[in-house]
Amino acid sequence: MKARICLLFLIVTAFCANAQVVANDTIKSAENDSIALAFEMNEIVISNVKDTISEEERKNLILLKRRTLKVYPFAKTAADRLTMLNTNMEKLKTDKEKKKYAKIVEKYLEDEFEARLKKLSRKEGQILVKLIYRQTGKSTFNLIKEHKSGWKAFWSNRVAHVFNIDLKKEYSPATIPEDYHIEGFLIQAFRERRLPDQQPAFAINYKAITQQWREKNKKED
Repeated sequence: MKARICLLFLIVTAFCANAQVVANDTIKSAENDSIALAFEMNEIVISNVKDTISEEERKNLILLKRRTLKVYPFAKTAADRLTMLNTNMEKLKTDKEKKKYAKIVEKYLEDEFEARLKKLSRKEGQILVKLIYRQTGKSTFNLIKEHKSGWKAFWSNRVAHVFNIDLKKEYSPATIPEDYHIEGFLIQAFRERRLPDQQPAFAINYKAITQQWREKNKKED
């Protein structure tokens, strides 16, 4: 089970090991987003909740969609790899074998993901933490606490907070507007085969949630 947490712990180290790299990437990401928007503003962003949206809301949704489509493959691939690796761990008999294999797994995940994780902006990192929750059903903080220690989880979250990343963040399309839109973008991308489909670790009734948001917005209007 130790292998399950390796990538999640790498999320912290990848973002926090080099503050200058993260800061520069954040600036570059913002610049790239602005440039890309000039070409994407003609794209129709469908809001299942509001009949009309402002230009600013439309712009923010386009950015959120682009970031979601960019980050999702990390979470999906991680879930696939870790499921396979956990299966192999269960076949090992002794603690010594498991410890040795865990080190091999950690090195493998570092080689495969760490360099690419460092290239993500802070906002993309925030989305990734949410999608890790979507794929595992647990927050990054709780996974670190469960498979490493409460002390590791505490300090990992303290360091992550410096870069505006909350490892306790969960994923709740029913209560958080941004999460609702992220789920909608994923469903749309799955249908269009722009992303490989993977069901969440917990039930999400998108149609029912959409109706809830519609009713809430009508009351507010």
